[in-house]
Amino acid sequence: MSESWSINGELALSCNCTVFCPCVLSLGQHPPTEDYCLAWFGVRIDDGHHGDTDLSGINVAAMLEIPGLMSRGNWTAALFIDEKAGIQAVRALTRILSGRAGGTTGLLSILVSRFLGVQQAPVTYTMDGNTRIVKVPKIIDGAITPVAGNDRDKEVVITNSQYWIAPEVTVSRADKSRMRGFGRNWNFEGRSAELCRIEWRGP
Repeated sequence: MSESWSINGELALSCNCTVFCPCVLSLGQHPPTEDYCLAWFGVRIDDGHHGDTDLSGINVAAMLEIPGLMSRGNWTAALFIDEKAGIQAVRALTRILSGRAGGTTGLLSILVSRFLGVQQAPVTYTMDGNTRIVKVPKIIDGAITPVAGNDRDKEVVITNSQYWIAPEVTVSRADKSRMRGFGRNWNFEGRSAELCRIEWRGP
């Protein structure tokens, strides 16, 4: 029987879409604006566990390549886990973020057909005002800022969505978005980004 797990925190994602990602609204039925998706994301785990393994305070990041419609699968992925995480936490987060632990992230076990591996490195997820700064040295250098709405004191938020990551998605922009690793060299500055409060559970 699979062990129960949970992750509560925040996710910041940057992709190559030129305007806000249509995959969020179409739930993967509409192609990305460039007809393929290149993306990275960072997760700040405020509170979490996998069985008896505490995951609280660990930051993770990932790289994704999706060749067309998200719902058709054939994704390529790689995972970066903060170097402070112990071996049991690394194993737990690898199971969760590969989909093998079931639950909220379970569909990743179907959608990801090529997993490039896991690297441990210093992963930081910090805030500068309302901008989220995600860094993995020499790999990811990102700054994600929410888009202000008509009321400039409030952010543009999509609510009550069936999006698998979270039902509320804050529309954002990448002020900085560099990703270098696994033979990739991306720069998505000025392109689509999103912020989500996450409450993931399994199995």
